[in-house]
Amino acid sequence: MAYDEELAHRVRELLADEDGLSEMAMFGGLAFLLDGNLMVGVSSRGGLMLRVGADEYEAAISRAHTDDVHMDGRPMKGWVRVAPEGLGTRRQLSAWVGRGLRFTRTLPPKRSSRSR
Repeated sequence: MAYDEELAHRVRELLADEDGLSEMAMFGGLAFLLDGNLMVGVSSRGGLMLRVGADEYEAAISRAHTDDVHMDGRPMKGWVRVAPEGLGTRRQLSAWVGRGLRFTRTLPPKRSSRSR
């Protein structure tokens, strides 16, 4: 299954003014990176996976339409998956993308990051 291109467009619009942003096809979806750090992914399973960090994880996962993120059967700490039902409005999507952006801004840039 391909990722939701309309959702990717909506995320792209929210991040349009962000310096250091790049996009990369990843795991059948589309990843948005900030200074080389993976921040938000439009998942091929539908919805988003986003990086919220360990401190915000419990609050994020307690929200409606969220679930753990697993890679190769292992949980990815500090990441949540948000189902499409939780992303229907601009306000909902903006809140989630904002969470991912706030955390990722705390990370040091990767040396090989490419900005658009």
